[in-house]
Amino acid sequence: MSFFIVSLCLGQTQEVSIKTRIPFRVMEWNLENLFDTHHDTLKNDYEFLPDAIRHWNYTKYKKKLNDIARVITAVGEWTPPALVGLCEVENDSVLRDLTRRSPLKELGYRYIITHSPDQRGIDVALLYQRDVFKLLTSRSITIPPFKQHRPTRDLLHVSGLLLTGDTLDVIVCHFPSRSGGTKESEPYRLYTAQILHTAADSILHTRLHPQLIIMGDFNDYPTNKSIQKVLDAQEVPITKLISVTSGNSSIPSISPLKLYHLLARKAKSHNFGSYKYHGEWGLLDHLIVSGTLLNESSDFYTSDKKADISHLPFLLTKDEKYGDNEPFRTYKGMKYQGGISDHLPIYTDFELILH
Repeated sequence: MSFFIVSLCLGQTQEVSIKTRIPFRVMEWNLENLFDTHHDTLKNDYEFLPDAIRHWNYTKYKKKLNDIARVITAVGEWTPPALVGLCEVENDSVLRDLTRRSPLKELGYRYIITHSPDQRGIDVALLYQRDVFKLLTSRSITIPPFKQHRPTRDLLHVSGLLLTGDTLDVIVCHFPSRSGGTKESEPYRLYTAQILHTAADSILHTRLHPQLIIMGDFNDYPTNKSIQKVLDAQEVPITKLISVTSGNSSIPSISPLKLYHLLARKAKSHNFGSYKYHGEWGLLDHLIVSGTLLNESSDFYTSDKKADISHLPFLLTKDEKYGDNEPFRTYKGMKYQGGISDHLPIYTDFELILH
């Protein structure tokens, strides 16, 4: 918006631009088996039925929904997260219950979910706030069969319009698991990463002003080949400008056509991670952005300094075996704990500026 201010000294009228800054937090979280209590035809969800070994029932399901709503609200602090990427959600039914029959209904979220060939029936989804992200298109990117491995989750690609008038592309992922061994399962993740890279590359080279966020559980760490080599998602450079000549000319060391990992640098720190395995924290959940979203002179940008992991107290419990804390899981083995997830949420804040 613009206002006209009259200069009493010079007798001139000057137009001054007033900037409005709108909170825009992006969050990603693996919910650890958000299943309803009903059987989905052709899906292996028997483990999460009332008469199964876990004795999953409506009371436990309702508690989990309310806890998830509580976490999303708390991560948002004063303003609900604009976008929430979710992994391990069973179907439309659980998202309807989450957005319309839990405390989250007060926040007015809408959602998009994939319908993947995953045998257990788990998918990825995106919650979004319609007042800051106007949905344009959405599509599932299927991962074709790979050797003897079972089918995996689709990638979810969503495009929306920001209040700045620019298009924002978002891809939510849940890569193949490490079951069967890290080394043995890695080729499947590399294969999935190559499909993701192709999709991202297409966006980066077809959009006039490419703004891309990739988030999800990659079942790999920032230094693994799927992220560092195939996606070529690098740390955000500490110095964003490098000198070209001895004069004032400079060019960004960040390329708008490359991908940058917002948590890669912090992940080098001891005990930094969204998931704990055998007493060691590690980062399996990732926030990756195109270089355009690191340009502080634009009207929509973020930085690696604004990205972090949420350590809300009620997300953690005492680690009896290895010491310190660990994520407060719904189940530990087959024993019901009443926790929320084996992953911690990750997030970053964007500056969204209106003139």
